[in-house]
Amino acid sequence: MFAFGLTIFWGAFLLFLVQPLIARYILPWFGGGPAVWTTCMLFFQIVLLGGYAYAHFIIKTFRPRQQVLYHLILVGLALAFLPIIPSESLKPTDGSAPTLKILLLLLSCLGLPYFVLSATGPLFQAWFAQAYPGVSPYRLYALSNIGSLCALFFYPFVLEPRAGRQQQAILWSWGLVGFVLLAAWCGRKIWSQPHPNTSTNKTADPATPCDAPTFYTRLQWFLLPAIAVMLLLAVTNKICQDIAVIPFLWILPLSLYLLSFIISFDSPRWYRRWFWLPLLGLCLAMSTWLLLGYHTGVTDFWFDPLPWLINRAKDVSLFNELGLHLTTLFVCCMVCHGEVYRLRPAAERLTSFYLSLSAGGAMGGLFVAVIAPLIFVNYFELHVGLILIAILTMVILYRDPTSPLQQGRRLWAWITLGLILPVFIVALVFDIHETVRNSLKLSRNFYGSLKVTEHYPGDSINHQLVLQHGGTTHGLQFLAPERRHLAATYYTPSSGVGRILRTDRPEGGRRIAVVGLGTGSLSAWGQKGDTFCFYEINDDIVKLARGTFTFLQDSAAKVEIKMGDARLTLEREADQKYDLIVLDAFSSDAIPVHLLTQEALATYQRHLQPNGTLAVHISNRSLNLEPVVLMLAAHYQLNYAIVRDEEPDSLEDSNNNPGVYASDWVLLSRNDSLLKRPLIHDVACKPRPYPVFKNKPGLKLWTDDQSDLLSILIVEPESFLAWLKEH
Repeated sequence: MFAFGLTIFWGAFLLFLVQPLIARYILPWFGGGPAVWTTCMLFFQIVLLGGYAYAHFIIKTFRPRQQVLYHLILVGLALAFLPIIPSESLKPTDGSAPTLKILLLLLSCLGLPYFVLSATGPLFQAWFAQAYPGVSPYRLYALSNIGSLCALFFYPFVLEPRAGRQQQAILWSWGLVGFVLLAAWCGRKIWSQPHPNTSTNKTADPATPCDAPTFYTRLQWFLLPAIAVMLLLAVTNKICQDIAVIPFLWILPLSLYLLSFIISFDSPRWYRRWFWLPLLGLCLAMSTWLLLGYHTGVTDFWFDPLPWLINRAKDVSLFNELGLHLTTLFVCCMVCHGEVYRLRPAAERLTSFYLSLSAGGAMGGLFVAVIAPLIFVNYFELHVGLILIAILTMVILYRDPTSPLQQGRRLWAWITLGLILPVFIVALVFDIHETVRNSLKLSRNFYGSLKVTEHYPGDSINHQLVLQHGGTTHGLQFLAPERRHLAATYYTPSSGVGRILRTDRPEGGRRIAVVGLGTGSLSAWGQKGDTFCFYEINDDIVKLARGTFTFLQDSAAKVEIKMGDARLTLEREADQKYDLIVLDAFSSDAIPVHLLTQEALATYQRHLQPNGTLAVHISNRSLNLEPVVLMLAAHYQLNYAIVRDEEPDSLEDSNNNPGVYASDWVLLSRNDSLLKRPLIHDVACKPRPYPVFKNKPGLKLWTDDQSDLLSILIVEPESFLAWLKEH
């Protein structure tokens, strides 16, 4: 029994350890956004489905010795894929069809090893049931998820801080070799069974029914896991947009998802409807409250306290919001997986049960990764998931013979639920409506959601268009003729990049590279003879900058747009001799880490003139990028100046310098005299002290092989305790 338990645990450990590992490899190749992880999860779900289908097929088709022989051959073939390091030749040359490219890339370097490992759970549980008739194998599924959970916490806290990507891949490869030996150990047990043709009918779990499951039962096997995975990916997208795309924030929701599996499948005593269903209702209400809190100006309601409640949601800190979203995810998954476990079949139908669960999970992943970006203009899959779990729970309560509410009993309870459910759905639909209301342009693709809104339409001076990427403003243009040429937001004359552009121009003009197009605001600084080269990966951004906004066509400079990831494009290009390179890709929450590594800075240095300047825009709500940039400056012995621009305090200041957003810039150059000019030197700031940054004392230089976003995450746990005390 120890052999089966250890093999199942180790297979699950490797299965989930490789997920953040391989995602770290390909994240820089596809823009560094949350959709990369979502697509990876889709791949893992699809291959998991294939592994479960294979386990079901081999158990139902072959005799035990044949099963062992064929599976061990397949496991041995998986070793040919080692090490699982993606080839540099697989790097994309442009930003088109990223989802398909990611799936094919993962299939080519990880397909068979992941397929073999994914079959471990159902296959080895079925073998265990053959070897130990009468003993329920379902607790081994809980053990499998414990192995997965251990891997998820092992990666960010033990492996990632101590080993680079290549070392991680090599260690994982040795782990797969160990798994092959464990699989052979278990296979020997099955091979030596005295009666290899014994039917698995004798292994039925006496606590579960032996009757064939109905269509409705199988539908629940499919729908409940589908909704759980849908919510898992939707919540992961949500927190990555609000904070950062880092393995730790992928792992948090995935760990809670697995924990719900562990608890539910360990024993039926853990999932009790009288506790979890009221908690589900409370969490759904809290999530709706948080979503509505994003909207300002929500004041007209028939129920007077409602605006007050919504406005209170706006005051919830980022850390508290993270905790509430994760709590909702965990409770929803507990309900989904608890209900699935209540419907578990006898061991003779174990593989078909797991196959249905996996098919549902794959469908949930397919919906979030592929279907949702095609049918939604924003991230509305979280709303869909919350509505579906509420409706499905009520259907289960109505149809389940063990439910006290079955067939409409306890009319008072159904009347209450009948009043609450429509209000809940209307609130989420209202949130969707408010999100898209007053939008001139809406679009969504692999790289995120874009929205253009109109502000102050009746004001001839302040009438403006604003571009938002997710929850971050990426540009603003005034529509009044006397103001439409102004570079607003983070690029005003008082900003760090504005001050560099106000210094003396070389004869013949400047060559300027900008990583991140936005609305094209920086081209407003262009003069005759200048060349602005924008590097942009998102085609929808380009369409808006060329159509809705007019900075590019109004600029006196020559403007070029180069499509694809900026880092990869610059690596392929010959030396460009830029006078200034502007890195403007970090104000979003999903920052591309690969643009701030030692190797990336070497690429920028190659493309700069000897006295050229690198301007890094580090404004960010959740991450403290200042020490990262300063460490790179120290490594390359570059001079630096930190320029922090604040929003105007008075209406008069706002009119004199319109459209100013608070911004932080770090200017790097070998030309010390440039940074000592009064225009820059007089406003340069000292680096912020450690307590403000809340970063770890041992922050290391970022490289392509190793970077630690977790150490620069700005989180204040004490605010959560203060919130609990207040409420």
